[in-house]
This record gives sequence, C-alpha cells and structure tokens, in this order.
Amino acid sequence: MSEVRAKKDVAIIGAGPVGIFSVFALGMAGLATCVIEGMDKIGGQCSSLYPEKPIYDIPALPTVTGGGLIERLEEQAKPFKPEYILSRRVMSLTKNVDDDFELMLQTQEKVVARALLIAAGAGAFVPNRPPLPNIDRFEGKTVLYFIEESAQFSGKDVVIAGGGDSALDWALILKDIAKSVTLIHRRATFRAHESTQAALQEAIQNGTIVVKAPFVLHGVEGEGNELSQVIIKDFDDKQESLKADYLLPFFGIATDLGPLATWGIDLEGKRIIVNPTTMQTSLKGVYAVGDVNTYQNKRKLIAVGFSEAMYAAQDIYKYVYPDKVFRSAYSTAVGVPGVE
Repeated sequence: MSEVRAKKDVAIIGAGPVGIFSVFALGMAGLATCVIEGMDKIGGQCSSLYPEKPIYDIPALPTVTGGGLIERLEEQAKPFKPEYILSRRVMSLTKNVDDDFELMLQTQEKVVARALLIAAGAGAFVPNRPPLPNIDRFEGKTVLYFIEESAQFSGKDVVIAGGGDSALDWALILKDIAKSVTLIHRRATFRAHESTQAALQEAIQNGTIVVKAPFVLHGVEGEGNELSQVIIKDFDDKQESLKADYLLPFFGIATDLGPLATWGIDLEGKRIIVNPTTMQTSLKGVYAVGDVNTYQNKRKLIAVGFSEAMYAAQDIYKYVYPDKVFRSAYSTAVGVPGVE
C-alpha cells in the first residue's frame, strides 16, 4: 500500500515562478497547497537555465535575475506554508471514492488533493547533448548545460557552442569574468535577439570574445573529468584545438509532458488547452497555468502566468467549496498571514 505523502486542498505540479506564485494566489483564497517538482530545487528554468540572467518584464521590478525572482517568490509564498515535494515526478492520476485526486509519484508515494493545478512550464526538460566521444566523462564537472554561478569561470578559458540567445547571453556575461571566451557556431549568422547580436559584435571588435564560425564541435580531451582541450572542425574538415577549462554547449532543450500527456486532458501539440477565464482543462478539477497551457492569443510571459494563477485560484475555490461563496478581497484590506 502506498504511503500518503501529503493531503491538501490543491496539489501544484511544477515549482517554476508561476507554480510558486500559485501558492500565494491559492493561499490568499484560503486553500492549502503542496508543490511537486521533478528537480531537486524550486525555480524551474529560472534556477536551472538562467539564475544570473536579468529579466526586465516583471511588474515593479525593472530588472531582476532569474534566481533573484525565485527568492522573492519563495518569500511571498512562505506565509502560506507550502509543502515542497522535490525530486519527484507524478506518474499517474486517479480519483478515489471521496472524489479526491490521487497522484502517484515514481517513489510509490501518494499525494491526495481536492484539485490539481499544473504549472509545469514546458514540461520536463533535458539538454540536447553534442554527440562527442567520452563527453560523459566531463559532464556535470567541466562540460555544463546549466549554469548556477558565473563566478566559477573566473580566470578560466571557456568555450561556448551554439548560436541562440543562451549561447550569446552567456558569452556576453562571461567575457568580463573568464580569462577567455570563444564562441563556436556552425553558421556565420546567429539566431539571437538583434540587440544581443549587436553587443556580440562590439565584444568581438574589443577582443573580449573570439568567434569561430562556421565550425562544429569535434572532440574533447582532458584528464579524468577535467577538460583541457576542445577540438573543432570546419566543413572542409580542417581541425583546430582550443584550450578550454570549460565547455558550455547550448543546443537547445528537449521538452516532454511525460505522463501528463496520458491523462486524457485535451492537448494542442505539447500544450494543455484551458478555458482562458478559469484556466480549467477539459478534465474537471484540473487546471493549468503558465507556459504549459494554451488558448487564443496566449502570451508566454511570466507576468501572464501570474495573472492566470489568480483566475485559477478563484475557480479552484469554487470547485473545492461548491457550497461557499468566493469573496474576492484586496490584500490591502485582508492582509497576509504573519505579515504586518
């Protein structure tokens, strides 16, 4: 018999920024929550992909890093005492005799909830790995797909591979930290935002970033898990050896809804179709907010996800407590538990 890990009004799947803000939105409605996250920390892509990258479109915060945003959201949610269940994936969804949802985790633990809110972003994400011999020896040590602290590259020779926003953003961030930054791309043109490309051209002219294009990764060399050389080649098979303490391949992220896609919820591609006024899915009692959902004129922005969480909280309250009247109130009038 499975152990019941948590029993709450609402189980939230996904601990990205929208998932964490949903704790606040649901808490203000008087609903107790737990948050189930497949990674070993909260924050989603903000923590794993761009913790030090500035974000400019969060209301009242002219600029905030991904990591900084998660810290503020965690503090905002704290008065509602959410239970974070980390390093767990939901494998199946059923209903019991009391009409509660039962979510079975891969650890054979069970979470019971009156309603379910999916805030899974783009779903589970894994990096697209370059197909290089022996690269697994260095992965997680000197070949990195996710960066938490830029300070680790201080005084190091860094090779970055890729032509999109992530590759160029990190090249620009590390040019003032690392000993050297070399950017490798298979084409002479890049896919990043125009302003980012302009900043890259300026860095190239200043000599703070070296670009090798068109080149592709060909091999990695080193002792143990310590990288020493990155081998690249052009399309005439001419090879070059680059001194490298770190290799940062940014070839995109593969996403997958995983078991969520088998629950009978209406989908459009890899997105969950919702009612845009309630965020309810085709399955009664199951809601979806943030990048994981879709509807007409959907905008994939964190700020939009925050708004969706407030819409969802109102309808979830009505679902959980059908005999009660939802009374909307301003936080300035009712306050927040434990906050003066």
